[in-house]
Amino acid sequence: MIKAFIFDFDGTLANTLPICYVAFQKVFKEFDKKELTSNEIKTMFGPSETGIIQENLLNSNKEQAIELYYEAYTEHHTELVNPNKEINGLLEYLRGKGMKLGIVTGKARRSLDISLKALQMENIFDVVITGDDVIKPKPHPEGVMKALSILDVDCSEAMFIGDSDADIQAGVQANVFTVGVQWLPDYQTEQFSIEANALFNSVTEFTDFVKNKIYK
Repeated sequence: MIKAFIFDFDGTLANTLPICYVAFQKVFKEFDKKELTSNEIKTMFGPSETGIIQENLLNSNKEQAIELYYEAYTEHHTELVNPNKEINGLLEYLRGKGMKLGIVTGKARRSLDISLKALQMENIFDVVITGDDVIKPKPHPEGVMKALSILDVDCSEAMFIGDSDADIQAGVQANVFTVGVQWLPDYQTEQFSIEANALFNSVTEFTDFVKNKIYK
């Protein structure tokens, strides 16, 4: 029986990819004089924001660049990221059913905290694993396994939901029921190259699936 639902964050729980692109574009333009497209930035995803800047920025002023990223992320958050009623409803429904809820994200703790506060999602989750909390980011299953351990649930008792190939691979390798989603306006993977246990294009479809398959 499923006891825990673990979610990716960017592109899964919140439509934060646009703000990530804007903040990275500002950093690379300011420090490397580079104009990067959203797709070019997307290819860097995996490590946390600080890791992406440290690994890809040519300019040696890494710390200043990281601070600029967070300034831009904070400045544009209200403008670019809106709460999603369907997702909030899903989380409320799962909590009402006594489910344990978690996040496993490649985001740094600092930016995730900014988003959770802005979206009033601070006190919803029983465990939050960020890119700062793992040695090996997704697609490695370390983060998912760590969340399972903290939640004290077996892999057969959990579901992992994400919008990227890295999410699907991490979930599959952690041996949990893995769900690929494309239910927000912006998501990371157009065509999954790794087979998930289920795919959903809307929050409503997923909620109905949960109601019918788990609580039938």
